[in-house]
Amino acid sequence: MVSVTRTAFGELPSGGGTVEKFQLLSDQLSVDIISWGCTITALRVKDKQGKASDVVLGFAELEGYLQKQPYFGAVVGRVANRIAKGRFTIGGKEYHLPINREPNSLHGGFTGFDKVLWTPQVLSNGVQFSRVSPDGEEGYPGELKVWVTYTLDGGELVINYRAQASQTTPVNLTNHSYFNLAGQGSPNIYDHKVTIAADAYLPVDETLIPTGVIAPVEGTAFDLRKPVELGKHMQGYHIHGFDHNFCLKESKDKKFCARVHHAVSGRTLEVYTTQPGVQFYTGNFLDGTLKGKNGAVYPKHSGFCLETQNWPDAVNQSQFPPVLLRPGDEYNHTTWFKFSVA
Repeated sequence: MVSVTRTAFGELPSGGGTVEKFQLLSDQLSVDIISWGCTITALRVKDKQGKASDVVLGFAELEGYLQKQPYFGAVVGRVANRIAKGRFTIGGKEYHLPINREPNSLHGGFTGFDKVLWTPQVLSNGVQFSRVSPDGEEGYPGELKVWVTYTLDGGELVINYRAQASQTTPVNLTNHSYFNLAGQGSPNIYDHKVTIAADAYLPVDETLIPTGVIAPVEGTAFDLRKPVELGKHMQGYHIHGFDHNFCLKESKDKKFCARVHHAVSGRTLEVYTTQPGVQFYTGNFLDGTLKGKNGAVYPKHSGFCLETQNWPDAVNQSQFPPVLLRPGDEYNHTTWFKFSVA
């Protein structure tokens, strides 16, 4: 059984509207999602002692989400991740996007899908958010109708993304939740054991754009096919963290993507997806300046993201999986976040 509770979360400035919060509750999970950016603001899951903790980084009030902050819990689009120099060409026409993360366009631009109010519809086991992204929004071609549906089933949170376009446009939607299985506000994720089911990853240049090489993980710091303890692994390979796309099996079917286990609490997160990639990000740009829930501060490496996605800059790299959505077709992807305790 899943219950869905709807409450007001806050008012947008200058009459921008009311942001609502939807709490999805099962016997194993409690998830709070707001209509601003389809943002997951809290996710409570029990540890092996039966004590529930909130395992996502974020804010208790709307004001936190309206300030400059690193996409905590939000849906990002129209195109998640980076597009090189904010440029791409479709049918001979060049499109220019806002450069919001020099020298590239990141996560849909200055006003991406994370910074808009979505229209909610309550379902028996979740909530569906929808919006229409107008033609030319943040430089992207064509009108795009988008539906993001969150449903809960026991210990599993399911996110489905659908979109339909009036003109050919790149589309790549993901959720940017930062997790810490020890509980949000814990100082780091070094004691988390991580597995990612990828035989290859995408090396990046100094601006974090893929070089175009699809590199085998074998014998590198990126070989996470067997569980590694994050802190020791990063130290052993002298790396400052991960912010890379891992290449999953290219099938539209549900497939195992990643597993993260936290031994002290006993919590495990497993991720399954229909997407061809996942950006594993270890919160390298967090710097402790943001004040989060219950007075938490979020220093570097205090949360991790597993952003299921198409590969970054795919619109400019023909050897990457196709990212263009054409009129008459439907973008439809699903990601499953499965929590358990042992």
